[in-house]
Amino acid sequence: MRRLAGLVDPFILLLFGTVLVAVLLPAQGGVADGFSWATKIAVGLIFFLYGARLSTKEAVDGLRHWRLHLAVLLCTFALFPLLGLASAGLVPHVLTPELQTGLLFCCLVPSTIQSSIAFTSIARGNVPAAICAGTYSSLFGVVATPLLAAWLIGGYAGLSATALVEIGCQLLAPFLAGQLLRRWIGGFLTRRRRITSTVDRGAILLVVYTAFSEGMAEGVWGAVTPLRLGALLAVEAVLLAVMLLLTWYGSKRLRFVRQDRVALTFAGSKKSLAAGLPMASVLFGSGAALAVLPLMLFHQMQLVVCAFLARRWGRAAPAEEPEVAHAPAGGQPASAGGGVRG
Repeated sequence: MRRLAGLVDPFILLLFGTVLVAVLLPAQGGVADGFSWATKIAVGLIFFLYGARLSTKEAVDGLRHWRLHLAVLLCTFALFPLLGLASAGLVPHVLTPELQTGLLFCCLVPSTIQSSIAFTSIARGNVPAAICAGTYSSLFGVVATPLLAAWLIGGYAGLSATALVEIGCQLLAPFLAGQLLRRWIGGFLTRRRRITSTVDRGAILLVVYTAFSEGMAEGVWGAVTPLRLGALLAVEAVLLAVMLLLTWYGSKRLRFVRQDRVALTFAGSKKSLAAGLPMASVLFGSGAALAVLPLMLFHQMQLVVCAFLARRWGRAAPAEEPEVAHAPAGGQPASAGGGVRG
């Protein structure tokens, strides 16, 4: 029982608790308008902090291992979206159109950074490569996710030229401002990770409460029955299994060494809840509740499955296996180095 509890992210429990509060006590009228403005400010703050903490030096240093990072980007922004598009064949018998749209959006968001690093470390993989892979995915996703959503989701997300400008103001502008100011405030934020983490999570909870309150006002929950929810979980389990198999065995065919295969598998098969939720609130407006539900469920599922794999691979790793910072294109490990970003 204790081991099972360790697999459940406490923040996920807070998220679903916030959903329950929004369902029972949704914001209405002037209060809802206040929450809407607060959410816009919170989203801007999230991406400002995101930009201020993201190390461009690590991204530049990681260019030496470009094959691995390119593979992660292709998995995140090409293979995942293709599988998300294929799920349209499950409508209407398995998934509702709204849930399928949310699943497709889940397939468009960037990879995680922190959990990919943690699982790569437990599995005795290439931790510096996982850091750089997550950094590239996050940098690329700030631009790629809204553009892919405009292209592949289009009308449902209410995207237009005006909406894309608004997205740029809410997401990209704060992110770039954070990057520009990183030289002066990056060290301060790094030393106070607990405070910034609390701000991040508090802002995300605000985003979730506002989105699900708006969803209650719009009556979106009539389409979600227990049967549909079970079907969504089953589809996401298949999606995660397919991506884990493709990244693990595909990296073997590409002749990556074991440590790189571990990093590629964890970074290439996961989706970032922290990046996806704020993006969804901007992209979908009142439809964000159903759009983020698949991402929230997928996030917890990937944590449970990847925690199990990381422990198993860590125990199975050869005792004499060296840790590597970067491996050249030929697949042979180079000298150790690098550090873990939080």
